[in-house]
Amino acid sequence: MVVASNRAAAGIYEDETGPLIVEALTAWGFTVGDAVVVGDGEPVGAAIAAALADGVAAVVTTGGTGINPTDRTPEVTRPLIDRELPGVAEAMRARGTAAGVPTAALSRGLAGVAGSAVVVNLPGSRGGVKDGLAVLAEILPHAVDQLQGGDHPRSAL
Repeated sequence: MVVASNRAAAGIYEDETGPLIVEALTAWGFTVGDAVVVGDGEPVGAAIAAALADGVAAVVTTGGTGINPTDRTPEVTRPLIDRELPGVAEAMRARGTAAGVPTAALSRGLAGVAGSAVVVNLPGSRGGVKDGLAVLAEILPHAVDQLQGGDHPRSAL
């Protein structure tokens, strides 16, 4: 769990999105440490790479996905992933816009597979995180299971 925020990393204010994500991941059965709060840009890439090197099943980031000049999370994430999962990122943006937040379309967050881990970039706003988590609740546990060799559930049909 990586928080990209120059102001939170500098201690100007306390991050409020990391705890939401940690709580959700824990509720879905993942073992999660404390959120790592870093400045925007390359520190985010380094934190993602460190988590992947530790062998985690998933890395979720928050922040740095907008169009502000310092928002660089997608740029530092892309080189770390082997395969993108564009439908996941599209579903999160669609959820936000459907909820009446047209600016959700400005999020440039990525989702993908890095080795045997899922990596997902969420926006930095509480609302964007909640929308993203609503989508991930249905997807992330299944995606992790698939990467660990799980089989597709059989339908009754």
